[in-house]
Amino acid sequence: MVKIPEWIKRDIPRKKSLLVKKNSLGTLNVISELKLNTVCQSAKCPNIETCFKNSTATFMILGSVCTRACGFCGVGKGKPADIDNNEPLRIVDAVRQLKIKHAVITSVTRDDLPDGGAGQFIKVINLLRKEVPDVAVEVLTPDFKGDLEVTKGILLQKPDIFNHNIETVPRLYGKVRPQAVYKRSLDILRFAKGHNKKIFTKSGIMVGLGEKKEEVLSSLLDLRENNCDYVTIGQYFRPNIKNLPVVEYLPKEYFVGIENEAKKMGFLNVFSGTWVRSSFHAEKLVGARLAVPLP
Repeated sequence: MVKIPEWIKRDIPRKKSLLVKKNSLGTLNVISELKLNTVCQSAKCPNIETCFKNSTATFMILGSVCTRACGFCGVGKGKPADIDNNEPLRIVDAVRQLKIKHAVITSVTRDDLPDGGAGQFIKVINLLRKEVPDVAVEVLTPDFKGDLEVTKGILLQKPDIFNHNIETVPRLYGKVRPQAVYKRSLDILRFAKGHNKKIFTKSGIMVGLGEKKEEVLSSLLDLRENNCDYVTIGQYFRPNIKNLPVVEYLPKEYFVGIENEAKKMGFLNVFSGTWVRSSFHAEKLVGARLAVPLP
């Protein structure tokens, strides 16, 4: 097992900080009282304290149990519960209470549902547009088994950002994302941009799973060639003993180099670093480009 380097240990968010915990309680209380799921908690994200203390979170709809068994993910697997029809209302309530300006909505993968759960995304987007019209809406979706008509239903609601992660390089899909298809994910991003050029597209990739640098650069180029606007690159951390082990911890210089190379490819912006995650500081990645509402 690869040991965590000392330089990473020094940068680990200090979860025991009394100040951080105090500032995080408000967010945690809202989420708990409204009985909402967040990927921050379910996926054991290392940035949870940072986000919670800033009164933000990535809401995870359609329950907390996923129908797939990706090797990297800490979200629970198994048979999901029925769809909660009141969930969209509670998300709107949380966005209001936390005064969130950039709402990120993701979900577990629901291969058990005919539409993969797309209908719930649609309800959430519509309700946010109606009740909190000034909020920017970013959706981070599963692949819906490649069903582009289902994807189109979400795009018709005009989210500001359509995010779908490729997660890793194609060679590692068999063990990292065994029920996903690399090209299928690229096709979804290309379709999203082709459907409405005003919707920003975004994806993310993890490193440290045994991929080679040239494979990462090749995947980033694939994303650009499929009209992906924004990309995030972060270090993989093992959520628990059941997940894939970390093969390598990459130094800060690696992420700086990858970011520079990605920017040369033409992405509108790139976030690359040890603690970068797909939704981490999502509003900063896009910056002022959301100032003009979609037509």
